[in-house]
Order: sequence, then structure tokens, then C-alpha cells
Amino acid sequence: MIERLTIRNIVLIEELTIRFHRGMQVLSGETGAGKSIVVDAVNLVLGGRADRTLIRTGSGKASVEAAFSAGKNPEVQNILEREGIEAPEGEVILYREITESGKNLCRLNGVMVPLSLIREIGSRLMDIHGQHEHQFLMDPEMHMRFLDRTGDAAHQEIIARTVDAGINFLEVHRWYTRMRKENEQKQRRMEELEAALGQLHAAKLKAGEEETLAAEAQTLRNREKIAGALRGARGALTYGDNEIGCLEKIREAVNALKGLEPYGTEYAGIGERCESAYYELEEAAFEISRRLDSLEQDPGKLERTEERLDLIRKLERKYGATVADVIEKQAKLEAEYTELCGLEDRIAEVAVLHKQLLATYRATARELSESRRALAKVFEARMQAQLKDLGMEKTVFAAAFHEPEEGAKKPMPRPEGDDRMEFMISPNPGEPLKPLAKIASGGELSRIMLAMKALEAEGSGVDCMVFDEIDTGISGRMAQAVAEKMRAIGQTRQVICVSHLPQIAAAADEQYLVRKETRPDGRTHTEVAHLDAEGRVREVARMVSGAEGSAAEAETYARKMIAAAKRNKTKDCEKNGTKIAN
Repeated sequence: MIERLTIRNIVLIEELTIRFHRGMQVLSGETGAGKSIVVDAVNLVLGGRADRTLIRTGSGKASVEAAFSAGKNPEVQNILEREGIEAPEGEVILYREITESGKNLCRLNGVMVPLSLIREIGSRLMDIHGQHEHQFLMDPEMHMRFLDRTGDAAHQEIIARTVDAGINFLEVHRWYTRMRKENEQKQRRMEELEAALGQLHAAKLKAGEEETLAAEAQTLRNREKIAGALRGARGALTYGDNEIGCLEKIREAVNALKGLEPYGTEYAGIGERCESAYYELEEAAFEISRRLDSLEQDPGKLERTEERLDLIRKLERKYGATVADVIEKQAKLEAEYTELCGLEDRIAEVAVLHKQLLATYRATARELSESRRALAKVFEARMQAQLKDLGMEKTVFAAAFHEPEEGAKKPMPRPEGDDRMEFMISPNPGEPLKPLAKIASGGELSRIMLAMKALEAEGSGVDCMVFDEIDTGISGRMAQAVAEKMRAIGQTRQVICVSHLPQIAAAADEQYLVRKETRPDGRTHTEVAHLDAEGRVREVARMVSGAEGSAAEAETYARKMIAAAKRNKTKDCEKNGTKIAN
């Protein structure tokens, strides 16, 4: 159960702490006082959407902290143990902070945790029924979920197996369908690949080839200029105006210096340097001759080089931005071609798996369908009993399954199973069953939803249930029936209810008044006060009369309502052997 809720800078609330108790508790107050703000804060701390408009004007951030007693909740304890988070005496404290910049801060017992963990543990601590949740009953697609939630552990296990079987089959089915479609287009695609690979294989591209060819083409385009320079350089090295080049002159110098070696070692050193220069220049002359011969001997090389570059650039435009990209693309096309060659064999293998998974799904789906139909009979009987308590004893409620037409093709597997079901009602004796979504009034929807929540409370491990104006569309005797139902839930669960009906407020174990006031600074603030006995009388009287509640008649009537509710509560506790919440 929730023990404490601290709210800071949420809309009209600057800072307040509400201490909750066991049993049924009601938050009441004038319209617009801020009752929904408290529910919004609870939603936020349980991991709901972080709407920055919740942050109080002028504040950079807002926060909510909720303290729970969860020592007897095994699911919560398992999560804490799994995450390695300590919870002394079973206390669980959730904290969430939001900022105008969009940042989220979540803590669990002081440890920073992801929002997903807050949501996971929050769903085990509280069940919130918003004032518009009953509208989900208007969607037949949701009815199966309501039914399934009332199933026991064995039913939930069948659902889990069906979900797994459905997901596994659909994954393979998509794969199998895609492969069969590829096989239908296989011949055309293989012809496309053969043409592309023939072109690429013939090209025999090499990494770095384009850069080498581009440099070579640049050289060849300047052939005459380069050849002239090379001839001049070769002539200077090998022969001059007098048919004697510098190499011959250097050779003469070397020989002359060798003749001086007997006269000093320094002459030998100079000779060696000249000889070294001679050999280097001789090698350079050889390289110049080689390059010159290459230019002069192959006049068609430039044309071939340009053609090769043109081919490479065409392939790049078609297959990739660079030669490396084209080579990579070629490898992918080769892999695709190889894969297509073995496609039929793989299709045969997947077909076997496809058939096996379909059989597994059909078996689990049949098992789930049988379990649902058995559950539906129990659910209908339990709902009839709940609706009777809520003043709808003449209403017939049914969970109607849509049976497939004889000979109809089986539906495509779905994770939720093959069943299609919707709730049907007959509000008046003698009238046929009709779809709930089409004929139920707002008041009927509210009571049907409350009946479902009551059934959930019987089997759920969640200790606290929050009802935000579930009494919408009801009044008078129906309001009294709803109040008694909530009081009954409050005997085994903590119930927090936002209500505007005096019958529900009178049935509560505890009551809180939500009010707003304008302070001297001109700002509007929402406050929540825990009412004592006299405070409850005045507030219930206000709810009865619609005025300030000061009229003696209204207060007298309010005292009678509260006293009658307490007597009924005592009788219920004596009958059920439970204690009165305090």
C-alpha cells in the first residue's frame, strides 16, 4: 500500500505531503480544486508520460515521491532482489523528477534507475483506473484483454506460450514468404546478376588502379614536352657540343684524381666522391633513356589509358563512387548470385520449419481458446454477481465468441491467438444480447468497469487501487451501490478514490479535502487536508447540498449517511471475519 505521497511544483501544488491509510479513502473538493493533479502526480511517479506542462509556472523542475509498504508483495521483492536494491522493512520509495529541459531523473530507494524499471515495479504497486478508462470498453478489440486479465496462473502460462508460438511463426512466415517471392523472380534477377558480373569480371579492376592511370595519362598528355626535356637531359649527361658529355668529363676527373693518390689521402677522398657522383648520374641517364624510349616506342598508350579510365568511371557511376566501392559491390553481387543458386534448397528447409511452427501455434491456440471459453463462463457468472451488487441485477452479461463460418479458411496466426470475442449485454428483460460498445450508457459503462476492477482485485497481487471519478454518469441509488462495492474492495485492498458523490465519500474510511486558495503573493495554490470526523460531516454535507454545507439539514443528513455506512461496514466485517480499516 502507499503510505506517503510528496508533491513539489506540480501545476498548482507548490509542496505538500499526503499520508494515506488502509481501507477506502476519498479525495473530494470543488470542481477545479486540483483533485486530478494528485492523480497526475501518482501517474508521473509510476512512470507515466512526463508532460512538461505539469511543472508549476516559474519552477525549473517538478518532482513526486511515493513511499510504499511492499514487504508482503512477492513480485516487488523479486524485482528488488534481481536489481540488487535493498528495501529495509519492505519499504519502497519511488522518486521522479522532470525539468523544463526535458530531463528525467528516476530513483528507487535512492538508487538511480531507468524509467522502465520504475514502470515495471510501479505496475506491481498500484492499479490506476482513470476517469476515461471505461472508454476502452467501447473498443471490442480490448475485450479479450479484460477477460484474459482475470485468468489464473495456468491461463497466463498458456497465453505466454501462444504469444511465443505466434511470434516465432510470424517471423519465419515473413522470411518464408520473402524467399518464395524471391524464387518467383529468381530467373530474371539471375540474368541481371550475370550481365552485371560479366561486365565486372571482364573489367578486372584492381584497388588503386584509377589513381595510377590518371597520373600516367597526365604524363602521356604532355609527351612532347617531357620527351624534349628528357632528350636535353640525356644529351647533357652523355654528350655535349663537342660530343663529350658531363659523364665523360667526370670520368676524366676521377682518373686524374686517382693519379694523385700517392701524394696524399685527401686526393683519394675527393676522387671517391667524384666516382660516386659519376655512378649516380650514370644511373639517372639510364632511367632517362628508358623513359624516353617508352614514350617514343608506344604512341598508342595514351589512347588505351584514356579508354581504361573511361571504363572505370562508367563502372563507378553504375556501381559505386570509387574503384574500392565497385569491387565491394562485385563481391555482394557474387554472394547474391551464389545465394540464389541455392535458394530452392533453402526454401525446402524453411518450409519444414514453417510447417512445424504453424502446427505448434495451432495446438497452443486451440488450448488457449478452450481455456478462454471455460474462463468466459466463470467470468460471466462472476460479472453477473458483481453487476447485481451494483444495481444491474436485471442486466444479462455475456462474453460472446465469434465462431468462424463452416468451411472458412483458418485465420492467419496472431500472438494473441485465433479467438475474437466481445462483451454483450441485455440491460432489459426480454431483450436480445447486443454489443456492449453500441448500447451501454455512460453510467452502465462505469459500473461494468468497476465490476471488472472488483474481479481483478480478488485475484490481483496489487495492494492499492486508484479510481479517478469512476462514478461518472451515476447518481442516487446507483451511486450507493457503487459506494458499497468500493467499500467491499477496500476491505482487502487499499482504495483511493477521487469522487464528487456524497454516497461514496460517506462510505470511506478516510477522507481528504482538496481545495485551492489565492495567497497574498497573488499565486493560486492547491492544498490537501486530511479531514477529522467533523470535517467529514461538513464536506459530505457540502456534497449533498451543493452549497457551503452549513445548513443544519444537510449536516444532519451527512451524519446519518456516514453512520449508516459505518454500520454496514461493521456488518460486512463481522460477516467476512475481517477488521475495520483504520
